[in-house]
Amino acid sequence: MAQPSRGDNFYARRESNAESRAAGARFEAHALAFLRRQRLVLVARNVHCRGGELDLVMRERDGTLVFVEVRARSRRSYGGAAASVGWHKQQRILRAARYFLARGRAAEGACERRHVTPACRFDVIAFECGRLVWLRDAFRADGS
Repeated sequence: MAQPSRGDNFYARRESNAESRAAGARFEAHALAFLRRQRLVLVARNVHCRGGELDLVMRERDGTLVFVEVRARSRRSYGGAAASVGWHKQQRILRAARYFLARGRAAEGACERRHVTPACRFDVIAFECGRLVWLRDAFRADGS
């Protein structure tokens, strides 16, 4: 049986999980450096919960919490990196953001029951063919 070649429709080169994670970490580091230059402050990185993950949680100077999704694509096929943050991905980010906010309240202790949820924003940093694109307020929790 012949080995598949690059010209073959069935040939697919997949990165290993380790390579993929390393590439993702590099893009996240680049996004973090960019956001810090924009005077945002890092609050948390890679927050995981069941059914969701936050790449970066930043704070604006006015106190707004900014949940940042970092996406990268080497080609613009299928709409590119920004378009890859569809409804399902947004729901996963929203779930993780709710978890992050709830966990933060629990960590403050029972004495602080008057805690007010800070203003929040959902941004996307997309690397389109190596170029950084910052989509501020890319989507909202209410779906608008």
